[in-house]
Amino acid sequence: MVQAPTSDTILEWYDRHARALPWRVPPAQSRAGVRQDPYKVWLSEIMLQQTTVAAVIPYFEHFTTRWPTVAALASATDDEIRAAWAGLGYYRRAANLHACAKQVAEAGGAFPTTAAGLAALPGIGAYTSAAIASIAFGEAASVVDGNIERVIARTHRIEDTQPRLKRRVAEHVSRLVPADRPGDFAQAMMDLGATICTPRKPACALCPWREGCQAVKHGDQERFPVKAPKKAKPHRRGTALVHVRPSDGAVWCERRPETGLLAGMTQMPTSEWTEAVPDAPDATRVGPVEHVFTHFALTLDVYKSEGQAPPSWERASDTGWWSPPEQLAGEALPTVMLKVLRAALPDRADLRLRPQKKAR
Repeated sequence: MVQAPTSDTILEWYDRHARALPWRVPPAQSRAGVRQDPYKVWLSEIMLQQTTVAAVIPYFEHFTTRWPTVAALASATDDEIRAAWAGLGYYRRAANLHACAKQVAEAGGAFPTTAAGLAALPGIGAYTSAAIASIAFGEAASVVDGNIERVIARTHRIEDTQPRLKRRVAEHVSRLVPADRPGDFAQAMMDLGATICTPRKPACALCPWREGCQAVKHGDQERFPVKAPKKAKPHRRGTALVHVRPSDGAVWCERRPETGLLAGMTQMPTSEWTEAVPDAPDATRVGPVEHVFTHFALTLDVYKSEGQAPPSWERASDTGWWSPPEQLAGEALPTVMLKVLRAALPDRADLRLRPQKKAR
């Protein structure tokens, strides 16, 4: 009889193969009773939303060096947080991160110890609250991220698509969570999905659950999780202007609105992003850039101009500022604006694009 997947099996595997991550307590220490730092668990989980581990690690290390406690992070300015976050994408997370830090600091500096309490904080949803409660506080919560969803969908060969898939997976996970090591179990499942049960070409021969995996039995692992047909993303267009001051190479920058897409981030003057063909400034066109957001794809026509005075284009804000070359890379620039700058200033090696993907 084929043995069904168990928490003991995956924990034994995790004890030998756990990834060494800067926010994680190794399993040997965890078994000895060492608890994870809630601040580090929270910070890493917020950063890891829609982003790879490899991309997050340098940001995490920078944040924890500069702001080693939640109180220190709460005392930072909005501009400091935006600049430090630039390149991680999904910028609303940075605003929620700061708001959450302030709320925790005002409450005495200690995070709530339950998933229900954590879910009441800004930027913490069902998955993140369960992950923090499980990993940092030992609550036997059902943690379901994309990796865990894929593992369970394959082991049980679940044919459902979202949102029913997530509910089905959570039911299976709830029956597996061990009361004595819920945090290690959650991290073991994440590691299994990230390193063995990968989206393509899973290493099933190395999987501790291979004997009980229904997808392995049927030989159709890569079919799961089943995805509903993707809807075509709408396409928008816009114009961006890189205006350079010849005397020192400074670039004219603006602040985006405090609400909406890329809220509060730094940008170059730009038109509205709509389906219509945008108007153009009186400047030299240096080419289009493409960028894909969660809900739409964007093409920006990039123009470059020079002048000692701020740009005269009606789309430019009169409340902007000049950012000298040595400061430009430190601005809170979203990736799309880095692409704009790279198009206009191709010789600037410091304006590199940051790696950003959607899986851990």
